[in-house]
Amino acid sequence: MEEAKHFIGSEWSSSSGGETIEVIDPSDGQPFTRLARGTAADIDRAVQAARRAYEGAWGAANAADRGRVLYRLSMLVTACHEELAKLEARDTGKPLRQARADASALARYFEFYAGAADKLHGETLPYQSGYTVFTIREPHGVTGHIVPWNYPMQIFGRSVGAALAAGNACVVKPAEDACLTVLRVAELAAEAGLPAGALNVVTGYGHEAGAALARHPGINHISFTGSPATGRLVAQMAADNHVPVTLELGGKSPQIVFADADLEAALPVLVSAIVQNAGQTCSAGSRVLIAREIYEPLLDRLGTAFHALRVGPSVADLDCGPLISAKQQQRVWDFLSDAQHDGVAMAAHGEVIAEAPETGFYQAPTLLRDVPPTHRLAREEVFGPVLAAMPFSDEDDAVALANGTPYGLVAGIWTRDGARQLRLARRVRSGQVFINNYGAGGGVELPFGGVGHSGHGREKGFEALYGFTVLKTVAIRHG
Repeated sequence: MEEAKHFIGSEWSSSSGGETIEVIDPSDGQPFTRLARGTAADIDRAVQAARRAYEGAWGAANAADRGRVLYRLSMLVTACHEELAKLEARDTGKPLRQARADASALARYFEFYAGAADKLHGETLPYQSGYTVFTIREPHGVTGHIVPWNYPMQIFGRSVGAALAAGNACVVKPAEDACLTVLRVAELAAEAGLPAGALNVVTGYGHEAGAALARHPGINHISFTGSPATGRLVAQMAADNHVPVTLELGGKSPQIVFADADLEAALPVLVSAIVQNAGQTCSAGSRVLIAREIYEPLLDRLGTAFHALRVGPSVADLDCGPLISAKQQQRVWDFLSDAQHDGVAMAAHGEVIAEAPETGFYQAPTLLRDVPPTHRLAREEVFGPVLAAMPFSDEDDAVALANGTPYGLVAGIWTRDGARQLRLARRVRSGQVFINNYGAGGGVELPFGGVGHSGHGREKGFEALYGFTVLKTVAIRHG
């Protein structure tokens, strides 16, 4: 099997330690290539390459030129759309249609930030007579990006696209479970004209290469997407160097369905919000809170929809692919075992097709009913296709349930009552609130991030650009 190497200074290189990591296809559980196992020395080489680019060609590029490079990269991603989608599907196990959507989103991120690069403005500030005061936004310098395995292309695009547009040079450590598309896009970036060292990718384990990146004194800002536990460690390591961190740490997102909701519109969205990417989505709608008067009828309809769901290999392009790994599969099984032990009833489940390899990491989508608000299934992130249904009696009860977890990433509200829409949008503790929809089709332009255990800082849209810059105030006394 050919080794996928690091991309440092626009050149491919093996790990300084000479070791590799097997890459497993989740659809059949079999290895199909190997990755370079990055070390602290490899991270250091990448940081030095990024520093040279920042202090050299990339740092000297004006905003319009940066935008042109990103636009060319967007066009190259579009030209390689099918290649990237197939690579992502095999690497992560997600159905081809979802991988194609991810490739399209990646192109859109670079297109958006290409257009935004020369529109990142400062302000003039009214001050005392005899002074002119203004602010300018400057890049941090060298930014570190720790990218998870569930959406490698999308999260790479939203993080690295914004950082490059703002003028930073980047070092990326993708998850060892899925990083092949990130390496390919880095190669495309060099083809688009990005100077050597402006974008570097080091593969390897989180506790080795990832930790080395988080604690490296040459890093000026870190973007991390992953679990709260790992995010806490990253923030602690970065704090030793007083480095700011953007953390997107997952959620236990509720969808609140009132009796006056358009159930025909809501039903497919409620299902897709937990089934997409086999539930391995930070913003998955993993709890459905249903008004008591429509609880049983809506559960019946959800049950019918779940029974129709089919799970299989990525190439089968069904409703769900496999989970990313045997470890993740066991995590989901542990949650479901706890549910069974504690008497939480299963209302419905989908089906893994007979043709799916027994060695793949499959889990049928599962609908659980009457989940107690204090149960771990109502409070903890499963990161699998498991939907917890709970009834509520009135608005106050719905808000208490929605806010009854440590997370606060996304919420959905389904009601035709305009006043209720606004009341709940304010009362629900969440970084994003969707009313009579969920996710807004990905929303490259929409600021994304959470509160509480869902993290802090914002990605996507112009807010991400602000996060990848430092605001400087200039005061001129001229009399």
